[in-house]
Amino acid sequence: MASHIARRKFLATLSGAVVAWPLAARAQQPAMPVIGFLNPASPDGYTERLRAFRQGLKDTGYAERENVTIEYLWGENQIDRLPALAAELVRRDVSVIAAASAIAAFAAKAATATIPIAFVVAEDPVRLGFVASLARPGGNMTGINFFSGELVAKQLEFLREVVPAARRVAVLVNPSNASRVESTVRDAEAAAGRAMQLQIQVVNASTSREIEAVFAGFVGERPDALLVGSDPLFTSRRVQLTQLAAVHRIPATYPVREMAEVGGLMSYGGSLTDAYRQFGGYAGRLLKGAKPADLPVLQPTKFELVINLPTARALGLEIPATLLARADEVIE
Repeated sequence: MASHIARRKFLATLSGAVVAWPLAARAQQPAMPVIGFLNPASPDGYTERLRAFRQGLKDTGYAERENVTIEYLWGENQIDRLPALAAELVRRDVSVIAAASAIAAFAAKAATATIPIAFVVAEDPVRLGFVASLARPGGNMTGINFFSGELVAKQLEFLREVVPAARRVAVLVNPSNASRVESTVRDAEAAAGRAMQLQIQVVNASTSREIEAVFAGFVGERPDALLVGSDPLFTSRRVQLTQLAAVHRIPATYPVREMAEVGGLMSYGGSLTDAYRQFGGYAGRLLKGAKPADLPVLQPTKFELVINLPTARALGLEIPATLLARADEVIE
């Protein structure tokens, strides 16, 4: 009897050890790192870019929900929400902040000087104060300089080739994005006044309704052409923009190929898909422990000219053969 009781005690002890060991092992496992993804726009239209971002992460050994968590915070085109969203990511103690625009990067920079920040921005990050230099960022920020905002002169040049009689060009900017407005208007006016002899008319829109109002205003005084500035709002509202340009029969140039793909006349800029893949790769490298101060800011090496021929025909425009030959893609 005594030996039977002793045997039962031994089995109970062994069973408790079997149950307790996995619990202890799980308790010792490190928590999954978290990336805070901060974007001033809405998720609409970001499917391909997010896929590229995750691919960049995967290239560095991270797969979402397997060994990394991504917390997505969207400003829904309400820029004044970004400081609070960035502060929320800091409170959550994320491992890395991925700032998907200059405005998001400003908010992240103001929120923390210690959490590593990867950014993708269209303007010069040195001029914006994010990094000390492109080669040696020097702080807690680094990333991808897409610099589509610096290609305005070339966009105007291509637009003038398509519409050689153009004299007045409207330039659409988002006044909520002050730094982008300044660089876009400066570059447009400098290019227009040098050799093209164009008159620049700056028009502002920071909401979908204001975009509608801009085009409604063109009814009384229609510009010869339109240049749409680089801004997350305009990218997210690309279908609205291209449809309004078609309705009002205004030849327009855009900063990213996604706009030409949904009916815009033409676009010129770097590849957003490539930029987001590099963006994800940098977020992954920061997770692995790389220091932002030592990771040089990456810049695109190739720019794409995309021309939409059905849109040109609908506008009654003849695209010069010389320009078609230089295009990276002609949408038939």
